[in-house]
Amino acid sequence: MGSTVDERMGHRIKRVEQELTAAKHAALRPFKINLPQYTVMLALSQEPGLSGAALARRCMVTPQTMSSVLSTLEGRGLVERKPHPIHSHILEARLTRSGLSLIRRADEAAMQVETLLSGCFTEVEAKEFLGRLDKCSQALAAFRPETVK
Repeated sequence: MGSTVDERMGHRIKRVEQELTAAKHAALRPFKINLPQYTVMLALSQEPGLSGAALARRCMVTPQTMSSVLSTLEGRGLVERKPHPIHSHILEARLTRSGLSLIRRADEAAMQVETLLSGCFTEVEAKEFLGRLDKCSQALAAFRPETVK
């Protein structure tokens, strides 16, 4: 690619990510949750009982950020944390009945954004695009500063 900022792949990826984030924030606003809270609740709806550390890894945030998100959700009565039955120092997080109800409705709104995004592609193009994104992730995961000349 060329050298101007707008021609750089990383800049374009960042712009699309920001537009996706803004669209999802707008979709979630009526539910009074933000994108990190939505992501945590979605993860807990799919895997109840995760620890804060496991949630932080799944949601790609720091443990400190996860602690704050969980505290907020717990304060709103959307999440409850209880000690693990064997490892009592580990708190397992689960959605409350209210949390489950909210994430179902919020996820429908967020999926409208995902549908809008995937609607830009045919099924074949979408598979190819996802494969190329995976290829980008693999290349960047292998990056080592000492390999750059």
